Order: sequence, then C-alpha cells, then structure tokens
Amino acid sequence: MGQMQKENDIKPEEAGMETEESIKETGSLIMGKKAADDEEEEEIFLLSIIGEIEGHENLASTSKTTKYEHVLPKLAAIEDSEAVQGVLVLLNTMGGDVEAGLSIAEMLASLSKPTVSLVLGGSHSIGVPIAVSTDYSYIVPTGTMVIHPVRTSGMVLGVAQTFEYFKQIQDRITGFISAHSKVKKEELEDMMLQTGILTKDMGTILVGEEAVRRGLIDEVGGIRQAIERLHRMIRMREGKDISGKNAGFSERGKNFGGCEKEGDKLETR
Repeated sequence: MGQMQKENDIKPEEAGMETEESIKETGSLIMGKKAADDEEEEEIFLLSIIGEIEGHENLASTSKTTKYEHVLPKLAAIEDSEAVQGVLVLLNTMGGDVEAGLSIAEMLASLSKPTVSLVLGGSHSIGVPIAVSTDYSYIVPTGTMVIHPVRTSGMVLGVAQTFEYFKQIQDRITGFISAHSKVKKEELEDMMLQTGILTKDMGTILVGEEAVRRGLIDEVGGIRQAIERLHRMIRMREGKDISGKNAGFSERGKNFGGCEKEGDKLETR
C-alpha cells in the first residue's frame, strides 16, 4: 500500500518533467480535456512549427528550428495511436527547406485524425503548405503569410535544365497549396511573381483577413476558436455531437458528420 502511494506521488512530477522536456526539445505536448464528466478525456497533440524548417543539414545552434526528423515519427505515432484523437498545429515560421516542409505537410494532410492549424506571427514560404494541409485553418488578425518563388543557396548551373528543375519544384508547392485550399494555382503563381510589394524580392504578403479573402486560410481566429473547432470535430467524428449550427460540416477529404465539403539544398526562404 505504501509502495503504491509512493508511485502515485511520483507520477504527476514525472509527467510534468516529460511535458516540459517535450516542449523544450520539440515544441510539442499532449493536451487533454473532458467533454463531459461521464466521458473519456479527449487527447490532442499540439505541434509547433517554429523558426526555420531544417533540411538535411544542421543549422547554426543560434537558430530556432523545426526538425523534420522529430516531427515525422511523432505524426506516424499519432496516426497509429488510439489515445490521441486530434492534432493542433501552431505556426510561426520563416519557411526553410522545401523537401522537409512538404514532407511535414503531406504527413498532416494524410492523417485520419481531425487536424486544425493556427497561423500566429507568420507562416511564410514553405510554411504556407503546412498551414493549409490541415482539415481547417485559422490565422490571427495580425498574422502574415509571404508567398514567393523558389530559390536556392550554393552553386547554380546557368543552363535551361536548372530552370526547368526549379519550375518542377515550384509546381509541386503550388499544386499542393491549391489542392488543400480555395486558391487556384494560377492565382498563386501571380502572387509569387508580384514585383511591387517586396522591395528586395518578388512575392506577396498576405495579412490576416486578406489570407482568408484570397482563399488560403479558412477563417480569422485565435487559439480559443482553434481548440473549440478541433474538439467539435473530434466529437462529431465519434458521433457524440451531431446537433447545432456546425453539425454535419466536413473538412477537406474527411467526413465528420455525414456530408462532404467542396472542397543542393533547396529552400523557399
């Protein structure tokens, strides 16, 4: 009995230490909430996409980074987990490696669990596909998204094949974004090639409501709206909440409630 009491006393502290370590190392944690006293806790995985999205080379120790080798295994484990019922993605990223960013976006888009994203300070460049990869997306009123052409660092061969390769990579990015948002591929390409907005670059800056108006993001909102939406989606997926004004809504590619919605290191820094 004394031994059992001792173990119970240790568990909360250990759980707290694990949570703190998870936030420190990967910017992620498991959140829990009981929908009602007689119901099981709804577990949500919180994923932070911050700083620069690191590719196949380690960035300087002074840079804040998101490492794909941390994110991809976690998302695979979530898909296989019965305990975790939804994923909330918080974004404040400058962009980064194309391959790493697209791999994270594709993993999020292919999850069977409900997913919601929230753009905070910004989700620029290759952060755009990640922001739109979830079932529903939010952006805060002051949040920004920068859309610009693909660029690279290091030696570039000045031959036609190089530009064709760049075009192919850009098509992968614009194709993914248009498939997971309401914006057309042609409109994205027009925004990428704007010359009168960024003084030392090509591209377009979208702030808050404009990102929604252009069709990239679903709604302007904050953390409260994002969490409420995700819990509703979880309950509707499990058939627990099928009444009210949001009943029967369906997110991209997934049916929560009974109806479908219409729905060389390369970088985009």
